[in-house]
Amino acid sequence: MDKQLAKQEIMGGKAVLGIEFGSTRIKAVLIGSSHEPIAQGSHDWENQYEGGYWTYSLEDIWKGLRDCYGNMVQEVKEQYGVPVRRLAAIGFSAMMHGYMAFDKEGELLVPFRTWRNGTTGEAAEKLIELFQYNIPQRWSIAHLYQAMRNKEAHISEIDYITTLAGYIHWRLTGERVLGVGDASGMFPIDMEKKDYDAVMAGKFNSLVEEQGLSWRFQDIMPTVRLAGEGAGALTEEGAKLLDVSGTLEAGIPLCPPEGDAGTGMVATNSVAKRTGNVSAGTSIFAMIVLEKELSKVYPEIDMVTTPSGSLVGMVHANNCTSDINAWAGVFQDFAESMGMKLDRNQIFTTLYSKALEGDADCGGLLSYGYLSGEFLTGVEEGRPLFVRTPDSRFTLANFMRTHLFSALGALKVGLEILEKEEVQVDEILGHGGFFKTKEVGQRFLAAAMNTDISVMETAGEGGAWGIALLASYLANKKEEETLEAYLSDRVFGSMEKVKLSPEAEDIAGFATFMNQYRKGLAIEKAAAENFS
Repeated sequence: MDKQLAKQEIMGGKAVLGIEFGSTRIKAVLIGSSHEPIAQGSHDWENQYEGGYWTYSLEDIWKGLRDCYGNMVQEVKEQYGVPVRRLAAIGFSAMMHGYMAFDKEGELLVPFRTWRNGTTGEAAEKLIELFQYNIPQRWSIAHLYQAMRNKEAHISEIDYITTLAGYIHWRLTGERVLGVGDASGMFPIDMEKKDYDAVMAGKFNSLVEEQGLSWRFQDIMPTVRLAGEGAGALTEEGAKLLDVSGTLEAGIPLCPPEGDAGTGMVATNSVAKRTGNVSAGTSIFAMIVLEKELSKVYPEIDMVTTPSGSLVGMVHANNCTSDINAWAGVFQDFAESMGMKLDRNQIFTTLYSKALEGDADCGGLLSYGYLSGEFLTGVEEGRPLFVRTPDSRFTLANFMRTHLFSALGALKVGLEILEKEEVQVDEILGHGGFFKTKEVGQRFLAAAMNTDISVMETAGEGGAWGIALLASYLANKKEEETLEAYLSDRVFGSMEKVKLSPEAEDIAGFATFMNQYRKGLAIEKAAAENFS
């Protein structure tokens, strides 16, 4: 976008801001009328394992948000020489699922329990039986019911539960709302009414009544909103929470807060039926917009929605690139010990590119980047693991190829179910850090899925750009213009994408690797049992 035009749009309050809370980074993307990023900001953070739960503190949430926003504002000043006073719209997104419970005073009752926790197995199993609908352990309702079954003291004090994106939005606007895509990771959605399933809600209320609790399901859940619907405006208090300098004005409209799955679909224009995307970063998930319901309930498949309320089959694996990031840190330490100062992006590009030189089957090496448990493969507790035999071909190229193949391993297990259901998809798009290095992640995913994979020039922008597009849709949509039409016609119409077809050698090599991956799961499980 022309720099002078971008400056004028910022000064005129026409720019749109999207901020997403990822697992390891909070990212802000400011876009103009062309929908291209014109400024960005970020803040690195990390979850903590405390009291048996993966969590982020409220202090870290707000510190990270302010720092991320402040970095974006600083880039605007450096590039365009103007402050950010007003915006056309703002959107917030974050990791889906998890559990944030508040009392009547708005105080957090227990530390934020993220999607990463695998502590709700008993509750999820009971709810699946009750609803005859898949309720993954990550879902908010599973966390709530597990707390009820555990008879945790805070349960009687609950006034509101929401996700991380819903929490941020609530504090900044005063509105207890949630985008339908994020809401579909809290509780099942009625596809006709685009709201929580009333029959299932009634069944859950029976469980609430059995425990003598005063609240009911509908009392404590956020109101569901579709993409393009109003979701409140930035309050005076909210503006000060976001911008500590006091420059940002109140009154800016906000779009419904969404989960990272929904923003990934938007960022890849994968919201229409028979489209799909794979988002790969700290976790990895595939989203396929379905034409019809699956034939039965599969515990491995989440049934969620697009931000406009269409049915989606989602395969979610908890682990993807975290262990790769750790190994990159080791190589960076080595380089610095040798007196070399290398940019971290250069290290990743070099290591990822090296994987293309490896043997098709990874030379007999095996790894599991499981920092946490992995439901799809039956692993309850993670132990990052690397294994080789004495005669394995242990080279850097094979080492990196192994870790990149392994990052797709659990996802492949879930995708095989959709293959058996004969789910039809016309196009798969990849986005997220896994695809940032040209060709590498795209080529390996093509081998894993045995299908063409496309990557756009915005593949590395991820969900922050996706939620910015949803905010732009709120601010700029024409009457009756659907989200699908807005994205296809006004955002992605002229955007180039690179399509890559799978190579026969890679397909065969990945299949060989997966055979060993499945066999080696016994090693991963034994590591968790014997090493703590």
